[in-house]
Amino acid sequence: MKQPSKDFQVLHTVTDYTRFCGRPAPAHPLLTIIDLNETRGQARPTGLTPVVPQLYSIWLKKGLKGNIYYGRQSYDFGEGVLGFQAPGQVFAIDETLDLSEISGWMLVFHPDLLTKYPLAKKILSYSFFSYDVHEALHLSAKEEVVLDGLLRNIKAEYEQPIDAFSQDVLISQLEVLLSYANRFYHRQFLTRRTPAHDLLSRFETLLTSYFAHEGAQPLPTVQHFADALHVSPAYLSDLLRTLTGQTTQQHLHHALIEQAKHLLLSTSLTVNEAAFRLGFEYPQYFTRLFKSKTGLTPAAFRFSAQ
Repeated sequence: MKQPSKDFQVLHTVTDYTRFCGRPAPAHPLLTIIDLNETRGQARPTGLTPVVPQLYSIWLKKGLKGNIYYGRQSYDFGEGVLGFQAPGQVFAIDETLDLSEISGWMLVFHPDLLTKYPLAKKILSYSFFSYDVHEALHLSAKEEVVLDGLLRNIKAEYEQPIDAFSQDVLISQLEVLLSYANRFYHRQFLTRRTPAHDLLSRFETLLTSYFAHEGAQPLPTVQHFADALHVSPAYLSDLLRTLTGQTTQQHLHHALIEQAKHLLLSTSLTVNEAAFRLGFEYPQYFTRLFKSKTGLTPAAFRFSAQ
């Protein structure tokens, strides 16, 4: 496969994005919906120069023959999935891309659309914008109908002449769409139980194995376990929260405190030595975490168990 160029094509505006897709200029300067059925038969963008949109995008793509590369990941969109992209994320197009049977849509909007609205901050909490592409959302037929209806409402609004209420209405509809997406993601965690619970089981095995090591080791991190499980940190935390009620970091803290209790009660290590064994660079951080989780300092816990 031909390697992507080291140069980047930056798409700063919604107009840049529609031009890149071979579509007419948008009716609204900060938001548009691109009907992918209308791109059939078009020549694909040439070259493998990575593209960096400074925009948010939500897309449902089907029948796309070939791969699109996000970072070091590649994904085949032959199967219909819903995906999300935040500003500044990189993608590149495979030289064999075939648009002859593509369908679906893309909703593209500029961050400036959200300025002065609470959604500008709230959107940062939607962790699916940071997911790896292979973690895209698989929609049911009913869920597709719901989103298609929301898309029609958004399109009808931005195709009207802009007035004092236009942006308020668009933001409200966009927030509803994101809320549904959040619901559907959590549904996916629950209904696709076999892969989800397999991932939970593998996480628990890795966590047990990590603390089975006798010597000193670095503090466990969310990134370490996400990498070992080949998922993103955000995806792992959302899945664990849905299945267990606790994030990855909360699981790590629990395991860390249990290991600390074991060291305090079964060894003659000082509190500082136990902290270093667990990976804390500064013992006072260990003491602070231990007290926040148990209500006692490590020394008081050891004394209380005598």
